[in-house]
Amino acid sequence: MGVLEKIKDIEEEMSRTQKNKATNYHLGTLKAKLARLRSDLLIEQSGGGGGGGGGEGFDVARLGDARVALIGFPSVGKSTLLSTLTETSSEVADYEFTTLTCVPGTLNYKGSRIQVLDLPGIIEGAARGKGRGKEVIAVARSADAILIVLDAGKEGLNRHREILEEELEMVGLRLNKRPPDVTFNKKSTGGVKFSSTVPLTNLGPDPAQIATNILREYRISNADILCREDITVDQLVDVVVGNRLYKPCLYFYNKIDTITIEEVDQLARMPHSCAGSVFRGFNVSLDHREDDLLKSTMWKYLGLTRIYTKRKGQPPDLNDPVVLSKLRKGTTIKSLCMNVSSQMLRDFNFALVWGKSAKHSPQRCGLNHRLQDEDVVQIVTMTNSQQRQDKNYQKMVQNFADKYHKKKYDAKKVKQGKLGRS
Repeated sequence: MGVLEKIKDIEEEMSRTQKNKATNYHLGTLKAKLARLRSDLLIEQSGGGGGGGGGEGFDVARLGDARVALIGFPSVGKSTLLSTLTETSSEVADYEFTTLTCVPGTLNYKGSRIQVLDLPGIIEGAARGKGRGKEVIAVARSADAILIVLDAGKEGLNRHREILEEELEMVGLRLNKRPPDVTFNKKSTGGVKFSSTVPLTNLGPDPAQIATNILREYRISNADILCREDITVDQLVDVVVGNRLYKPCLYFYNKIDTITIEEVDQLARMPHSCAGSVFRGFNVSLDHREDDLLKSTMWKYLGLTRIYTKRKGQPPDLNDPVVLSKLRKGTTIKSLCMNVSSQMLRDFNFALVWGKSAKHSPQRCGLNHRLQDEDVVQIVTMTNSQQRQDKNYQKMVQNFADKYHKKKYDAKKVKQGKLGRS
């Protein structure tokens, strides 16, 4: 029996099983088996690598301050949306599956560069390899945020939003969720120790037994589990598996000009949703340089922060901000130094901050100070005398000397080689 047949059998058994206290242990074991089989299926489809990798036409270099993947069913307006948001022209036609590869574009917004990826339309069963679902989902896992494009005229009958959520859940993508506050550590001996700081109402009368059954499915006999919040069986399985990705997701309902105003109001009030029309320019400006509701909402979901830098005695540079992301390196002063130069982080002394994050202007801050949008920062590095007092100063000087002599030696060899050939 193949992996797909085993997954189907477990799903059928779960649908037949009633949910009550007596079946908690059995359902927990089935969910653990299902998660393990789905992981095995992904590894099998990706050729044993486990990381998934895009096929031909899906290997796109990571550029810009953030990456957004457009996901949706065929003919919902993803290519038109990409052409409207960016200067990239993606092929548009009246038939389905017009886009067959990944088409990248760059959205310039508020001084940041956001990479937008137009992906081929996926169908139900994409997580199991139907169509080009495997490649599309592999690219989606590499994105910072996901923009699911839906056809407002078809959503009422086809439940496309629910189908896409299920497909992404199957491959370990958790949309608009945060990782559970659970500590999981494997050990070599000692058995399974389960404890919690809060009452657990979703794991049955004996949560430790359910945790032991789940660990047994992954052949783990010794581990420590500490729960600091009331979690479900699915969340416990996610913690044990350890390869789940938690990403922000925005749902964009396109083509609202084909439905009534009451239906538009209903769609716009759904969580994490934005309604508009690319063709009519509703909530999506036809000029990519203008601001609109969709761009501002995407900016909020990406968690981007603009930081203006300044030198001592000079005004701040307001034309070229440093854009930090909460989803990547964070928005602290340490993240700012890492974004500018590793040498700046090494020689950091303190920072002067003007803006919303400062209690007074300027405020002297350390590396862990969290910055806010449009703050002005001046980095003050250590003086030569302060650097000499550092315990790693001699090692740093020796490394500089070694690099200098190596560069000089390599240049001499190149010069001798040219003279020998002449």
